[in-house]
Amino acid sequence: MEISSAVNTLAALAQATRLETFRLLVRHEPAGVPAGELARLLDVPQNTMSAHLATLSRAGLVKSERQSRSIIYRANLDGLRELMLFLLKDCCGGSAALCAPLIAELTPCCKPQERPT
Repeated sequence: MEISSAVNTLAALAQATRLETFRLLVRHEPAGVPAGELARLLDVPQNTMSAHLATLSRAGLVKSERQSRSIIYRANLDGLRELMLFLLKDCCGGSAALCAPLIAELTPCCKPQERPT
């Protein structure tokens, strides 16, 4: 990720409604949320939500898919991963011991589920 892309992605998240929207979409992965439902859940006018979603989309943080008459939005977790890796690439000068607590804090919610055998 280039610095300009990272700045654009961070700028997209640097607004309360967009940040709330992205967090809501992450909570609803992988199903996603229709655009109208996002506006309703966040109590935002639909045209305003549309503008916020466009900004998040341009930043690579959300993806959309038409399903019948609805547009379903999903968090682009690859975009988030790319941003996080960019931010942490040179974490603590490469010292694994210094980075371990940070990495441990980031992973509790994302542990793979064991599959029944």
